[in-house]
Amino acid sequence: MADSPKTALVLAGGGLVGGAWMIGALHAIATETGWDPGAADYVQGTSAGSMIGALLTSAVPPWLLMAYGAGEQVDGWPELEGGAVRFAGRLQVHWSFPRPVLGSPALAIRSLREPWKYGPAGIAAWLPRGVISTEPLKEIIRQVVPKGWSPHPNFWVVAIDYATGARVVFGRLRAPRADLADAVAASCAIPGFYHPVTIHRRRYIDGGMLSPANLDLLLESDADLVVCLNPMSSAHRSGFLGPTGPIAALVRGDNRRVMDRECLAMQRAGKRVLLIEPQAADLRAMGYNYMSRSHLDRVTETAVRTTAALLSSTDIGRQLKALPSGPPERVRRPAGAPSNWPRRLFPPVPRSA
Repeated sequence: MADSPKTALVLAGGGLVGGAWMIGALHAIATETGWDPGAADYVQGTSAGSMIGALLTSAVPPWLLMAYGAGEQVDGWPELEGGAVRFAGRLQVHWSFPRPVLGSPALAIRSLREPWKYGPAGIAAWLPRGVISTEPLKEIIRQVVPKGWSPHPNFWVVAIDYATGARVVFGRLRAPRADLADAVAASCAIPGFYHPVTIHRRRYIDGGMLSPANLDLLLESDADLVVCLNPMSSAHRSGFLGPTGPIAALVRGDNRRVMDRECLAMQRAGKRVLLIEPQAADLRAMGYNYMSRSHLDRVTETAVRTTAALLSSTDIGRQLKALPSGPPERVRRPAGAPSNWPRRLFPPVPRSA
């Protein structure tokens, strides 16, 4: 019997709406194929994907992400800081208004000298500092991992150094040490919207400024099969003003070309890439505002349905079904009350850095 391939799960950015879509897609993957996506040999998250990945690899299987995303109270499970993690539509927004100064004068100057080198990160340097605190983002992670890092040995969080424009991959060898909550907040810190996050006296911003998924970071890994969920790209096209049309694609940043380039590089390196993107029905549910909290439940439910259909009708489902099955309690919700769930359901999480 051939050895199972080394796997990687890549979760891209996409704001609150993209996060809701990824929750639904992950739930469909687990229930339809039996594979636990949180058990991939590598899990990499960028922006919203870092939040989902941090929970997935620490203590929250896909079905529980679904429950939390819907605001369900999971009482009777003491390991989870009072029994309820609240995120997505329940995320509180904390406003503060710093002086309207450039987000990063150092990076702004660099981008003037070599504008082709920094891309969107260079443009972001000219934006004023964000007005929304990242503390609520940190609190979501701290409910599961109060201090330290994910128990997953290869969980990576991508952020951008706000002074140099360089990518930093927290959790990887030789990367700066950081608590998981700080790294996730840094990866989610959209310039001009969220405050930059300071870690060891350096400021960091959204990891999606250079690439929506940063697939290329896995080029030198030993992963054979890479499963990438990217809520910000889609192969579907419709009329000019439709939710799958060119105007909507412009709102999303239309990063399809970036994804195609990175997927091609991975394939040339001998790696299989399974790219899962929103279908036409997903894009209609998601709308234009990826930070909207008004219809997240509908986005998640649609993603479950469309991803299940995709898995049953394409080769993606067959390849995922061929992977080793995950523990039943990680793939499907156990019967009964949370107080009776198997104690092995959640892996132990570190309590100190």
